[in-house]
Amino acid sequence: MVNKIAIKKYPNRRLYNTEQSSYVTLEDVAALIKKGFRVEVTDVNTGEDVTSLVLTQIIMNKAKESNALLPVSLLHLIIQFGENLLHEFFEKYLEKTIENYLDYRKRMDDQIHAYLEMGMDFSSLAGKTFQDIDPMKFFSNVKSRSRDKDQG
Repeated sequence: MVNKIAIKKYPNRRLYNTEQSSYVTLEDVAALIKKGFRVEVTDVNTGEDVTSLVLTQIIMNKAKESNALLPVSLLHLIIQFGENLLHEFFEKYLEKTIENYLDYRKRMDDQIHAYLEMGMDFSSLAGKTFQDIDPMKFFSNVKSRSRDKDQG
């Protein structure tokens, strides 16, 4: 189970970590998330859940540092077709795609790690693979299939 940390957002834009009983910055919140925690941010005055707003602010600050988060062409589409389209896309597809990618990447990393623990020599494996590939044979097969097609 993922640990959830409640954070209160005050009108002066300060964030208060209720678990640590201390004020935190957006960078601190990002660090908590990177450690695997889930945060829930609540506006102190209204009781409204503003987690999405705070997390978006963290992402936008990172984007500002690197001067890009999303390609300009995608930003144009988002503006042109509205935020409902974007919300639907993120809700239905993007999150699942990223989860699948991270799962696949972890499985590949685990597999390579297992091969390394077994002492598998990747350089000899790659060498054998390249020996088995005869580019001239490949191109001659393509050429002969092309000739057969022209004659048939």
